[in-house]
Amino acid sequence: MDNNIIKEPNYAEELVALIRSDIDESKLIEFIEDYHENDIADAFELLSEDERRHLYKILGPEKFSEIYAYLEDADEYLKELDIQNVAKIIENMDSDDAVDVLEEMDDEVQEQISRLMDEDASADIQLIQSYDDDEIGSIMTTNYIVIQKDMSVKAAMRALVTQAEKNDNISTIYVTDEQGRYYGALDLKDLITAREHTPLEPLMSTSYPYVMDHDTISDNIERIMDYAEDSIPVLNKDMEILGIITAQDMVELVDEEMGDDYAKLAGLTAEEDLDETLSQSMKKRMPWLIVLLFLGIGVSTVVGMFENVVAQIALVVCFQSLILDMAGNVGTQSLAVTIRVLMDENLKPKQKLFLVFKEMRVGFCNGFLISCIAFLFIGAYIGLFKSGSWSYAFSVAGCVGVSLIVAMIISSFVGTVVPMFFHKIKIDPAVASGPLITTVNDLVAVVTYYGLSWLLLINVAHLA
Repeated sequence: MDNNIIKEPNYAEELVALIRSDIDESKLIEFIEDYHENDIADAFELLSEDERRHLYKILGPEKFSEIYAYLEDADEYLKELDIQNVAKIIENMDSDDAVDVLEEMDDEVQEQISRLMDEDASADIQLIQSYDDDEIGSIMTTNYIVIQKDMSVKAAMRALVTQAEKNDNISTIYVTDEQGRYYGALDLKDLITAREHTPLEPLMSTSYPYVMDHDTISDNIERIMDYAEDSIPVLNKDMEILGIITAQDMVELVDEEMGDDYAKLAGLTAEEDLDETLSQSMKKRMPWLIVLLFLGIGVSTVVGMFENVVAQIALVVCFQSLILDMAGNVGTQSLAVTIRVLMDENLKPKQKLFLVFKEMRVGFCNGFLISCIAFLFIGAYIGLFKSGSWSYAFSVAGCVGVSLIVAMIISSFVGTVVPMFFHKIKIDPAVASGPLITTVNDLVAVVTYYGLSWLLLINVAHLA
């Protein structure tokens, strides 16, 4: 039975076995060409330095430029080559990938490589490096096809074939007017299926979306994703095409954005990595920890205000962490939902108000169900193990249940309103909300729980 199970192929291991075999070099190149560059990169990392050097020699810089785009630490492997070969490899990479590799190198090495590269490749890299990290221009690639709008289909196909030798992003072809300004775009499929003497105009989309080179990435991510195109052109102020943003670029952008948001929710200024020094990691974590220290002192002070409640009914302390944890969980859930919703810049005030009430309703319903379960189990626990009086047991359990409902409703409200407030005053809600809401919800839960214990157990039930 087990022999019939289809095993997932391990292409990296297959490639390593091929490379280490006695196969003729020309045959080896043919076999390697059948594999995807990502699998070759995985195999590449399993080879020894001598084996990699041999591959450099037989495959050449153009093929290796495609493989290097998939390596995690490409710059480390480039150190195994002389500077001329490094320049050739980077020269053949997409300009945005080349920039990423160069940025991992020393300034002096970057200058040496730039001098050895051809003028066009060097100019493309310098153009991308001229933009700030948060600008669209910093993530574009110059790998695209462009034709003129007055061309015939036959002339456009000839231009496509000529440019495709260096640029392989050909699924969308961009069109410029007589002055070289962006005019529109057309699908490769439409160009291929059109008659050769047909004018291009009817095939073009003149309303095809674009972004400007100095626009910020964060302001355009949602818009670019909404169009769901294979690529979108990047224009300068003169409406000239400088490059394109590809779907792969967008995937990487969204991944980085999610990573940063996740880090910010944890109270970090940005994502950490394994290579960071102790001082760098501390700088990212320390600011919010200091703020939360003083907020925590405030929470402890509030708890001290209810010491008479604890003195009279010491049992209530046992369930403090339960109230705090549930309030914190609910607040974090509402925070995550709210930050996701706030990504829509066109959200209307009415929709925001609806979200607040919706989250409070969810908090109430969840709180009611949780409190019923807590009421039964805590009542049984106190009655069986802590007190012989069932009325006492279920009075305390009832207080815990009511506290859960109230704390979860308020925490849902706080988890929704606080990020909205920060968004309104132009502060990233992911940065400020995560750690703050955790502490605020602790404060809410403490006041709710001990306040209700004082009111219900001491003043109403007279259990003290």
